Amino acid sequence: MKKIAILLADYFDDNEMFYPYYRLQEEGYQVDLIGHEKGASHFSKKGQTAVVDLAASEVNPSDYEGMIIPGGFSPDHMRRSEGMKAFASAINTQNKPIGAICHGAWMMIATCDLKGRTMTCYHSIRIDIENAGAIFVDEPVVVDGNFVTSRTPKDLPVFVKTFIAQLN
Repeated sequence: MKKIAILLADYFDDNEMFYPYYRLQEEGYQVDLIGHEKGASHFSKKGQTAVVDLAASEVNPSDYEGMIIPGGFSPDHMRRSEGMKAFASAINTQNKPIGAICHGAWMMIATCDLKGRTMTCYHSIRIDIENAGAIFVDEPVVVDGNFVTSRTPKDLPVFVKTFIAQLN
């Protein structure tokens, strides 16, 4: 079965994690929640919890077809984990699809070369991706190579549909 990784840390946006989680399962993918520590519970911005299936330091990025980085404030926590950064960097090096929505671009800043790449994100971190060398555009979804980026939960339908198209 083909596998997709969704990165998980505290303060994830509920919709930006659960919507792709279930949609990708509907498409026939095994979806693994990858975090800093296997079995760790993480809470969302609205108080829901999700449990990490596998620690980033214990999985082989080659086993995955792509990766989703949900927003909320979780990407700020993700980028503090060397294991999560190494996993995300390897997915990028292997040129596999990386979907980042909202604040997910924070993790991309820490793990990917954004120079000259066209992206979108939540408006408040526009300056962050521009300082990392990306070109910001205010669109519901932007595809640039292996990157699929979106702005907010309102963009989830087009974001997930586009990410699935990139996988296929």
